[in-house]
Amino acid sequence: MSPLRQPASVPQPLYQRIKGHIVDRIRKGDWPVGDRIPSENRLVEELGASRMTVHRALRELTEEGFLSRVQGVGTFVRGTPGQSSLMELRNIAEEIRARGNRHSARVEAGETVAADTKRARQFETEPGTALFHVLIVHSENGLPVQLEDRYCNPAVAPDFLKQNYAEVVTTDYLVSVAPVDQLEHVVRAVLPTDAQQALLSVPANEPCLALERRTWSFGQVASVATLTYPGGRYELRGRYATSPTGRIRAHGEPHEGDTGP
Repeated sequence: MSPLRQPASVPQPLYQRIKGHIVDRIRKGDWPVGDRIPSENRLVEELGASRMTVHRALRELTEEGFLSRVQGVGTFVRGTPGQSSLMELRNIAEEIRARGNRHSARVEAGETVAADTKRARQFETEPGTALFHVLIVHSENGLPVQLEDRYCNPAVAPDFLKQNYAEVVTTDYLVSVAPVDQLEHVVRAVLPTDAQQALLSVPANEPCLALERRTWSFGQVASVATLTYPGGRYELRGRYATSPTGRIRAHGEPHEGDTGP
């Protein structure tokens, strides 16, 4: 028998009831943050719904921040947006598609490097330690909107460089294998380097936003990323709320500015 119930007084579309069922499982702790939920086929069988209906429910929950979908790997629990205690990890591909636009990614580099003094300090390790490195240009309708320069701890994600980042977003993959314990952000205004000018298609005098993000998983630094956005195409927005202890919680990341659609 399907676990979905139809309220007698307030009829709900089936996909909405499926969404409610999944969110309820997450909030009860049946599916903890970082866990992979059952496949679409399994949910179709368990819930007695069509594949299209289940797919719509999962897609909307992904857009709302409850789930994270990694192509070829599965769908994972991100948590409930209202319970997030740190700045939310947003998926640029999902944000772009939610606006009805086309996301594309071009991988400029994918390599193993030795940590220099700066990277060793960021990863709380010794100089010379092996790190994974990727450089990716994210575009919206063909226009570059983010340069992702990311270093990753091989001990946390040993298969990091085996993924196809033209199809899979790094954030989603990392969350699937290394749930985030802590998150640190540093934001600053910068002028683009020669290399950044070429990759982002911006002039030398175009101010950019640089968001440096460091994440921890299982008590160790998992990733350090510098996300550079052309200032004329993006602005930084945030939403803040207090936790029960009075601590400020932040939600948000660079969003498209007034010059875009």
